[in-house]
Amino acid sequence: MARRSQKRSEGRKAVKQWYKVMGPEMFGNSQVGETLASDPNKLMGRVIETTLGELTNNFSKQNIKLKFKIDNVGGDAAYTKFVGHELTTDYIRSLVKRRTSRIDTIVDVTTTDGYKVRVKPTCFTIKRARSNQVKSIREIAKEIIQERADNLDLNQFMQEVVLGRLSLDIYKNAKSIYPLRRVEIRKTEIRAEPVAS
Repeated sequence: MARRSQKRSEGRKAVKQWYKVMGPEMFGNSQVGETLASDPNKLMGRVIETTLGELTNNFSKQNIKLKFKIDNVGGDAAYTKFVGHELTTDYIRSLVKRRTSRIDTIVDVTTTDGYKVRVKPTCFTIKRARSNQVKSIREIAKEIIQERADNLDLNQFMQEVVLGRLSLDIYKNAKSIYPLRRVEIRKTEIRAEPVAS
């Protein structure tokens, strides 16, 4: 049974109820938080943020923010779908060094199950790279992300992103162009879901 919280307003009682927010299947259907609402319909579309560190009890993953949108409510539980992730601003700032290059790219891909995802990788070089090297590194990042999306469904693709496998592949392939210090997928956004037939 959901916990209830009562508030008095203008002589009448507005009864609010706590709902457990459940993560989607790709994150093990585990609880990602709690939220308060007076009407379950008001929960629909609400975006909940948590960190991968909180979800996995791994403090080293606190810099990865996950975003879930509530799309179903049953009993005292609100169920979510994954809508994207983002690295914290202070973490990205800590990777930027003087006299080096930060190479940002935006890649729009479609996974095998029809999700359209915008992926934003960032490569950090050891020293400042020339413009032709920057262009080549961007192309490699795009090719690897595209190839991975062409062969994986959304769950598998996001596992590759969040667990760092995708950025590691970009790092391995692009470091021959110019020495890299780090590669991160700084942000993903699910832009469109598959159209039901």
